[in-house]
Amino acid sequence: MDRRTAHISALLAAGAVVSSLALALPSAATGAGPQPQPQSRQTTALSWRSCATKAYPRLECSQVRVPLDHARPDGRKITIALSRVRHTDTAYQGPLLVNPGGPGASGLNLAGLVAASLPARVAAQYDVIGFDPRGVGASTPSLTCKPGHFTPVRPDPVPRTAEEESAQLARAEAFAGECARKYPDLLPHMSTVNAAKDMDLVRAALGARQISYFGYSYGTYLGAVYARQFPNRVRRAVLDSVVNPEGIWYEDNLGQDPAFDSRHKAFAAWVARHDATYRLGTDPAGIEAAWYAMREALREAPAGGKVGPAELEDTFLPGGYYNGYWPQLAKAFAAFVLRGQTQPLLDAYKVLGAVDSKGDNSYSVYTAVECHDAPWPRSWPTWRVDNTAVHAKAPFFTWSNAWYNAPCAYWSVPSLAPVDVANTALPAVLLFQATDDAATPYEGAVAMHRKLRGSRLIVERGGGNHGITLSGNACLDKHLTDYLATGLVPPDAPGDTPDAYCAAKPEPEPRPSAAESATADSAGTDGAGRALHGLLALGIPGPGT
Repeated sequence: MDRRTAHISALLAAGAVVSSLALALPSAATGAGPQPQPQSRQTTALSWRSCATKAYPRLECSQVRVPLDHARPDGRKITIALSRVRHTDTAYQGPLLVNPGGPGASGLNLAGLVAASLPARVAAQYDVIGFDPRGVGASTPSLTCKPGHFTPVRPDPVPRTAEEESAQLARAEAFAGECARKYPDLLPHMSTVNAAKDMDLVRAALGARQISYFGYSYGTYLGAVYARQFPNRVRRAVLDSVVNPEGIWYEDNLGQDPAFDSRHKAFAAWVARHDATYRLGTDPAGIEAAWYAMREALREAPAGGKVGPAELEDTFLPGGYYNGYWPQLAKAFAAFVLRGQTQPLLDAYKVLGAVDSKGDNSYSVYTAVECHDAPWPRSWPTWRVDNTAVHAKAPFFTWSNAWYNAPCAYWSVPSLAPVDVANTALPAVLLFQATDDAATPYEGAVAMHRKLRGSRLIVERGGGNHGITLSGNACLDKHLTDYLATGLVPPDAPGDTPDAYCAAKPEPEPRPSAAESATADSAGTDGAGRALHGLLALGIPGPGT
């Protein structure tokens, strides 16, 4: 459920780097017991070259060859693209592998962002390693099943007739068919389990006995699967915005829909609180009704021939991941409703909703992994009944999410059984979760906390963003940096109770003037949050990001 809008990463390439955070010990923390010893520096066979950007001048790139089929290690090889920001401190703690989610998101730039965002003295102790999982981006082969699948204007996601439903099913079946036609040899080997096995070959190529790991969104599940297969290889692990391991993947997708609807209502309530700026009224229900009226108008006459109901939902969905987009979305919303202006909406779609060739690749990998990872209903009436029931209570996103995943009903490769990620052999794993996160609802973090014995759960109370560390919340980042620096974790609370709480960041302020809005929309008033979410937005919608 991760719709990738890869163009947003241009914000990072343009130099939107998060400032370093001050290291401070959390007031209620305790040691995690005996700590793994620092990693020794080992010469590796990897050949690194500079792939520096303006934002990340120390970034290096390489690649490692891995088996397509891990059951045949001497068979056909594929490549995994790597990036690195190298350690500079003598107190070297080994590699820190980072992943932004998806499945299908590129992780190469994330290495630069994490290294730039951590306190300098912590980042200096790690080789921060990014990677493009198999099939993604610079890894080869790179999967793109059906270029232009998201070209506007697409059909309205909400089917009103049997003919409209049939048209959507035909699109989903055609996408699955193209994947099967173009990649019959690759699809049987696209899975989270195989991505985790690739990670261990990356570890070996780095010459490391153990790795530390930092994953967002779907990356939390990838990390848990890696830890299940290679528990003795895990030195430290951070999981931010946690996938529910008990709902892989059909149930997790259904569980997102009410949560995104709630975030959409939160957006309407925010607009109502800022009526002095947006002039859409002070009643959240009335504002939400105006949004659905806008949706209906765009069904009749898509804005600029590009933004119909499907594209409108694509544009506003990122606001469910990150409230830093709310001012731009509210400006476009108000311009359409009050003045009939479509250009602000087209601008917002270009920045937040449009899918380019990188997004086509990301979606292809998303379907290849999730459709294979676990069983999906093969009978469409099951989908129809389930999504109709959810849509009745949560209309904002339900059917868009259903059609996004519908190729799995026609997937050519038989599904695997989900991995039981329960683990009693790990050091303390640190989990971060916002209470109102829509992409990975709170219950998933509790379930993962329960499965990883000795893990610690840090909760952002009242927060609704997806991806909450290294995003400007000093309390959360204290826990993160202390853990990476020394292994320090909060005391273990009883049962499923969170082990520590942090207050959510304040909601964004509106941007009243055109000049202020243009500046904020290009650079972001919240530099830390916008930089991170520029990468995580490569995975929208999805339980992973």
